[in-house]
Amino acid sequence: MPRFFTAPFMGDDVVISGDDATHIQRSLRMREGEQLTLCDGKGCDCLCEIVGFPGNEVSLRVVERVPSTCEPDVFVTLIQAIPKGDKMELIIQKSVELGVSRIIPVETVRCISRIDGDAARAEKKQKRWQKIANEAAGQSGRGILPQVMPAIGWKALLVWLAEQENDIKIVLYEGGGEPLRGLIKPECPGVVLIVGPEGGFDPHEIEGLNTVGVCCATFGPRILRCETAPIAALAVMMELTNNLE
Repeated sequence: MPRFFTAPFMGDDVVISGDDATHIQRSLRMREGEQLTLCDGKGCDCLCEIVGFPGNEVSLRVVERVPSTCEPDVFVTLIQAIPKGDKMELIIQKSVELGVSRIIPVETVRCISRIDGDAARAEKKQKRWQKIANEAAGQSGRGILPQVMPAIGWKALLVWLAEQENDIKIVLYEGGGEPLRGLIKPECPGVVLIVGPEGGFDPHEIEGLNTVGVCCATFGPRILRCETAPIAALAVMMELTNNLE
């Protein structure tokens, strides 16, 4: 069944406009009486029936409201060092499909692609990345829209990490560490996963992460690409927290 996101609303009547309305009418060619799912982005799914097409909009009536059953019970924040090219788009798309709740891009010493100091470019990138996250959330049946936050610098990241006292904080490090199974427990409510760029982390960056309670994790002797590592780690985390059942 087609699935769309909207802002939270009251009552049983709602109108969809913009790109979603165009998609419903022109691409899906839906008609009056057909049904779709409307998600409020807060974990509530509304089964709706199309009642009309006023102008370029789609008028709906709520048939049933149910809590979303697609959300994992662990809140995962992915902190991803900005890679070159369009790798970030792939990372965002697949991470959202796997259940990530928030993504924070960060610039590290070895990042090739940099947007620090260019506010217009940074804003454009964030909007593009958020659009990809929204589309992935709709495609995969998510109950929320995971947020792609503005990119931050390394010092700001360390300050933020120091404030996350209740989360398990993990950095994937090619220099060694513990297996994820030793760090992730089924009952853990929140995880912060940190992944480096193509060239990995500078040793001084790892030292800084350790000072704010971040543990090093490893996938063994193989070194994964920066776009492969977060996807693999998220899949393992969801399995270890029983969110793939």
